[in-house]
Amino acid sequence: MFRARVLIFALIAVGTALAQAGASRAQNFPTRPIKIVVPYPPGGPTDVLSRLVAERMGPIIGGSIIVESRPGGAGGSVGAKYVASADPDGYTLLISQVGALTISPAIYKDAEHEWTRLLAPVALVAVSPQLLVVHPGLPVKSVAELLAYARANPGKVNFASAGVGSQPHLLGELLKLVAGVNMVHIPYRGSAPAITDLLGGQIQMMFDAPIVLLPHIQAGKLRPLAVTSQARSAQLPDVPTMAELGLPRLQAMLWSGMLTPAGTPPPLVATLNTAFNEAMATAEAKASLQRLGAEPKAMSAPEFAAFMEAETRRWAAVVADAGVKAE
Repeated sequence: MFRARVLIFALIAVGTALAQAGASRAQNFPTRPIKIVVPYPPGGPTDVLSRLVAERMGPIIGGSIIVESRPGGAGGSVGAKYVASADPDGYTLLISQVGALTISPAIYKDAEHEWTRLLAPVALVAVSPQLLVVHPGLPVKSVAELLAYARANPGKVNFASAGVGSQPHLLGELLKLVAGVNMVHIPYRGSAPAITDLLGGQIQMMFDAPIVLLPHIQAGKLRPLAVTSQARSAQLPDVPTMAELGLPRLQAMLWSGMLTPAGTPPPLVATLNTAFNEAMATAEAKASLQRLGAEPKAMSAPEFAAFMEAETRRWAAVVADAGVKAE
């Protein structure tokens, strides 16, 4: 009995010491630059968003924040695995999208995607709708016309995505499923190269975020057909929602999240979460996001973890229903 009590007291003492050490590190944090890793090519929505985060969050947390692009692998796995294997000290962060975090694990059930279990949620960065756009050379001006054209030309309409398992990919597969049309998916290694081919006419249609599509829409180089949000976009008030068009299952929000290596002390995670939420609550940050067609959505780290679990269940069901497989 005496030995058991000694062991219990020893374990409590160790736990208390670790908690105090974590709290102390959080109080002195940061003492060197923080790195945000973007697992996609430069120029895409996550890259643009990460630079806004770095600019706004740095002064609040009291340190410099640098952005590093590490694209490659299915679902941005190269950059994600790099962060997952980093020291859990709060100095290496990942900004990634819904696809890599909650869709790809349902498609790529292999060792290459075990990194999803090695990351700890920190904060929900921003949410935005997806826009369905087509190249002006495609003779359609509405979703109804697009679907009629696809039915009349089975297999001749192709749609781009930022890669297999990205949310734009799943939305394209959902459109095929619910509308009963045959369209061909063309995956790219990120949004930027996909949009380049879309602008060039090699690809006919695509779902993607306003953050990267609005400039091309405003220039008349792309034609918007629908938005996936619950309400119409303030930037494109004449564009209907998917729900208005009788396609409620295509209602979805593109979101990006900030994560850190698993094992990062909870006080450090809380420090990062608080600094981020304060930064994105400023009027300047909100205005910047609005111009990009996005908005902040503050959550605690545990709330973001629960949100990710719900999203994982939702998109796993879509993967199963649409029969999506790794290519």
